Amino acid sequence: MSANSEESGGVADKALQLVLEMKRNPDIMPPYNSDLVRQCLNKIDELYRLNAQELIDIRAGRQEDHSLLQARIVAMYHIRRCLCAYIGSRKDRIKSYRWKFGGVLPLAIKNALCDAEIEFFNEYSSTLANFQANLGESAYLFRFEHWKNYGEFETSDGTLVVLMKDSLHSLPRQDCEMLIRQGVLEVANS
Repeated sequence: MSANSEESGGVADKALQLVLEMKRNPDIMPPYNSDLVRQCLNKIDELYRLNAQELIDIRAGRQEDHSLLQARIVAMYHIRRCLCAYIGSRKDRIKSYRWKFGGVLPLAIKNALCDAEIEFFNEYSSTLANFQANLGESAYLFRFEHWKNYGEFETSDGTLVVLMKDSLHSLPRQDCEMLIRQGVLEVANS
């Protein structure tokens, strides 16, 4: 009995480590910890099976002690909450990367994602692009301030714009992502 509770406690602590891993690394995407996620899922399955067997024994009159049932349920819920927080935190960070980097993830971030997360990013990007395409043009034009003289810049619709220091322009954000990262443009506050 104590070995089982220690083992479930160990996995519960590991589940909490997943959440703390995301919290400790707010600026980077840690690699998806598939081994630890799998251990947590296996432990939930094991605890569920143990509870199911114990319920059968209780109903058959072979056992009268119900105390372990509730402890296992609490452990399963704790592990599940930690897994949901871990996956939810990763999902939110992936969504923020779409806005930060556009439709193409840097290789370092892409390598830290599992296949399902890459698929989610691609579907999210596609859905967002379709949504933006269905909006009117003025709905996705942003006002940009220019901090450096850049010269001529061609937008995706073929319009040439001269980007000079301290000038303001309304441009599609997707055309300006690279210039924003280079520090040439900044979204205007007004």
